[in-house]
Amino acid sequence: MGEYSMFSEGDKVPKGGVYIEDGENGNHDGVKNPLKVELAQGQRFPKNSNHNRKWKYLK
Repeated sequence: MGEYSMFSEGDKVPKGGVYIEDGENGNHDGVKNPLKVELAQGQRFPKNSNHNRKWKYLK
Protein backbone atom coordinates (compact mmCIF):
# COMPACT_ATOMS: atom_id res chain seq x y z
CA MET A 1 0.00 0.00 0.00
CA GLY A 2 1.47 3.38 -1.00
CA GLU A 3 1.65 6.72 0.69
CA TYR A 4 -1.00 9.36 -0.02
CA SER A 5 0.19 12.16 -2.27
CA MET A 6 -2.51 14.82 -1.68
CA PHE A 7 -3.27 16.20 1.77
CA SER A 8 -6.00 18.39 3.26
CA GLU A 9 -5.92 21.14 5.86
CA GLY A 10 -5.41 19.65 9.32
CA ASP A 11 -3.87 16.36 8.11
CA LYS A 12 -0.59 15.34 9.77
CA VAL A 13 2.56 15.80 7.69
CA PRO A 14 3.93 12.31 6.83
CA LYS A 15 7.53 13.46 6.20
CA GLY A 16 9.28 16.77 6.62
CA GLY A 17 9.87 18.98 3.60
CA VAL A 18 8.36 21.63 1.37
CA TYR A 19 4.71 21.32 0.36
CA ILE A 20 2.84 23.32 -2.28
CA GLU A 21 -0.82 23.90 -3.01
CA ASP A 22 -2.22 21.92 -5.92
CA GLY A 23 -5.62 21.55 -7.54
CA GLU A 24 -8.17 19.28 -5.89
CA ASN A 25 -7.70 16.56 -8.52
CA GLY A 26 -3.97 17.06 -9.06
CA ASN A 27 -4.66 19.66 -11.74
CA HIS A 28 -2.05 22.33 -10.99
CA ASP A 29 -2.39 24.15 -14.34
CA GLY A 30 -5.04 26.56 -13.02
CA VAL A 31 -3.37 27.27 -9.65
CA LYS A 32 -1.93 30.78 -9.70
CA ASN A 33 0.44 31.87 -6.93
CA PRO A 34 0.25 28.63 -4.92
CA LEU A 35 1.31 28.76 -1.28
CA LYS A 36 4.51 26.92 -0.34
CA VAL A 37 5.25 25.86 3.23
CA GLU A 38 8.09 24.00 4.92
CA LEU A 39 6.80 21.59 7.53
CA ALA A 40 8.28 19.02 9.88
CA GLN A 41 6.96 15.48 10.23
CA GLY A 42 3.95 15.33 12.54
CA GLN A 43 2.92 18.97 12.12
CA ARG A 44 -0.53 19.75 10.73
CA PHE A 45 -1.12 21.21 7.27
CA PRO A 46 -2.29 24.84 7.40
CA LYS A 47 -5.43 26.23 5.81
CA ASN A 48 -5.31 26.48 2.01
CA SER A 49 -5.86 29.79 0.24
CA ASN A 50 -8.77 28.18 -1.64
CA HIS A 51 -11.10 25.47 -0.31
CA ASN A 52 -10.67 23.45 -3.55
CA ARG A 53 -6.92 23.05 -3.10
CA LYS A 54 -4.86 20.28 -1.51
CA TRP A 55 -1.25 20.09 -0.31
CA LYS A 56 1.31 18.13 -2.33
CA TYR A 57 4.93 17.22 -1.46
CA LEU A 58 7.42 19.32 -3.46
CA LYS A 59 10.85 18.44 -1.99
